[in-house]
Amino acid sequence: MIQEAHKAYTAGDFTKAFELYTQLANEGNADAQTSLAYMYQMAQGCQKDDAKAFELYTQAAQKKQPYALFNLGILYENGLGGAPHDLFKAHELHLEAATREVPPAMYEVALMFERGLGCLQNYSEAAFWYEEAAKRGHLEAFNNLGVLYKDGLGVERNDAKCFICFKRAADGGLAQGLYNLGLLYDQGIGCEQDNDKALELCRKAAYAGHEKAKQIIRSLQEDGKIVF
Repeated sequence: MIQEAHKAYTAGDFTKAFELYTQLANEGNADAQTSLAYMYQMAQGCQKDDAKAFELYTQAAQKKQPYALFNLGILYENGLGGAPHDLFKAHELHLEAATREVPPAMYEVALMFERGLGCLQNYSEAAFWYEEAAKRGHLEAFNNLGVLYKDGLGVERNDAKCFICFKRAADGGLAQGLYNLGLLYDQGIGCEQDNDKALELCRKAAYAGHEKAKQIIRSLQEDGKIVF
């Protein structure tokens, strides 16, 4: 029945999916509890109910459902859905989800290690989890790992690896990755200096919504140095 519920959800039949997930969740199915919680969060096939979502994520997390652990961590991290704002609990949940192969949890736990949120700051652990998330295609993880390689935090400084990481993030269309790669070309770090390439990447970052890139492009236009 869980596959039938997933199929209905994917097809956009939220009413049917909600009914099936509810039945399975009441029977204690952790995957159904997780999916139903998400539907309550997003008001899909039901009225939005963050408290119900928190309750269901908690039930599924007790059974170690990976995405329930991650989503419950997000609630604790931000104090949402009736969850207390508790970074230590959020870190614990994200770490547990990360060990169960959830890429966004790997990113979140890396970010928390990097910034010392809910844990002792540990750049080496941050680099490890960013790399694990990056291996699974997480663009922000590629970008942040590139920053660590650029600054030599938790890893040996390595301009070539920094360039690779920023390029992967940029190739995926991440605004911050485009901007950071542009800076490398502008300064000739990990690559041959190329001001035209730097400007092109800055433009792309601006189009993708990067505020600092927008300011740079606007300033260059006002100075008459570039035209669109």
